[in-house]
Amino acid sequence: MSNNLTKRDIVIEIFTKKGYPQKHIRDSVQMTLDAIAEALLSGRDVELRNFGVFQVQVRKSRIGRNPNRPETDVVIPQRAVIKFKAGKELKAKLKSIDLSKIGQKPEQGQ
Repeated sequence: MSNNLTKRDIVIEIFTKKGYPQKHIRDSVQMTLDAIAEALLSGRDVELRNFGVFQVQVRKSRIGRNPNRPETDVVIPQRAVIKFKAGKELKAKLKSIDLSKIGQKPEQGQ
């Protein structure tokens, strides 16, 4: 069992709260995610008020090292990455979470 929130979990939560047909919810969630991805892939920021902003940034090329062969330098090429910056309301809510529950992974084999 994963602690991650999945697209299916979102659909079930909306269905439970609103009772809309799951197919309509699933299609709406997918269209929303597709619109976000399309905007990011075209270089646009995605701003969701009171939630946060997704931004595409360019990570510069750099030299890395293979830990198994430290004598050999490896060129890590320039690449695009997505950064997320939380909005005011989300930041405020983060102050009240139980930090002891964050970052805990379920044990393997359970």
